[in-house]
Amino acid sequence: MHDPTGFHAPAFLDSDRPAVPDLVVPRGVMPFYLPDRPVRGRLVRLGTLADALLTRHDNPDAVTRIAGEALALVAALAAALKFRGSFSLQAKGDGPVGMLLADCTEAGALRGYARTDAERLAALLAADASPTAAALLGSGYLAFTVDQGPDSDPHQGIVAIEGDSLAEMALHYFATSEQLRCAIRLACARTPAGWRASALVLERIAGAGGIAPDMDAAARREAWSTATILAGTVSDAELLDDDLPPEQLLYRLFHSEGVAADLPRALAYGCRCSRQRLAGILESFPADDLDHMASDGRIVMTCEFCNMDFTFDRAEARGR
Repeated sequence: MHDPTGFHAPAFLDSDRPAVPDLVVPRGVMPFYLPDRPVRGRLVRLGTLADALLTRHDNPDAVTRIAGEALALVAALAAALKFRGSFSLQAKGDGPVGMLLADCTEAGALRGYARTDAERLAALLAADASPTAAALLGSGYLAFTVDQGPDSDPHQGIVAIEGDSLAEMALHYFATSEQLRCAIRLACARTPAGWRASALVLERIAGAGGIAPDMDAAARREAWSTATILAGTVSDAELLDDDLPPEQLLYRLFHSEGVAADLPRALAYGCRCSRQRLAGILESFPADDLDHMASDGRIVMTCEFCNMDFTFDRAEARGR
């Protein structure tokens, strides 16, 4: 935060954000349901937002793909919840990608990153140019967290990582933690227009959900099976095609069952870093630690989400 006189505000007062994309995708999430069937879902198309988020980091394509899938998945799941704050996916394992994180606010602001071990990742890619999510993450846990701020305790569910793909890992979470029947399809790829990412998520509504109340248990099982089979016919190319409107794709998949779209929801570039926020983190360190962090009298902090560097004079950070 600067003015023409050259005055520079203290870091704790400087809430300016770095020069990151001011990008909104108005129809990023398309909720839908199958009338008279116990099925609802969300179709997520990140469009140009995927490229803006994913190219902030110079990761190998295999890592970028799983990061894009995580962003699309967290957007789809967040859209089904009522909360204020952030909903996050975190996968932590002992593989070359030690941490995968994506989060989405109630307003649809997205951000994410993958933390990698460069040497181990290079060795894996030398042996397999297209490793599975399981190979990238290794053994560990998958967590989904709703954080509604300091006045509420976070709500978190954690399970062991199970499955080859991120979609399979998420399905394992819902099967064991939420007892929720889901179908999940994720896609992320580099296209001629840049990186694109998408998610198609179906949920089976319980009998008390108010949809198709007259269907008996066998009919409800058959309706769910049919919907998941139809969803399974979608291709990555269809999910990632900017020129294929979401309503047209949903009709293509589910017209035999009938499909109705709800109001779309926007998604946006959502890094929330600032000098003010990072200065607050620095203030939590002891003075000795700050001395070790400083080089030539300066401390450089890098936002893991948007990969922007913030430089502080050592004298600015008093520590504790």
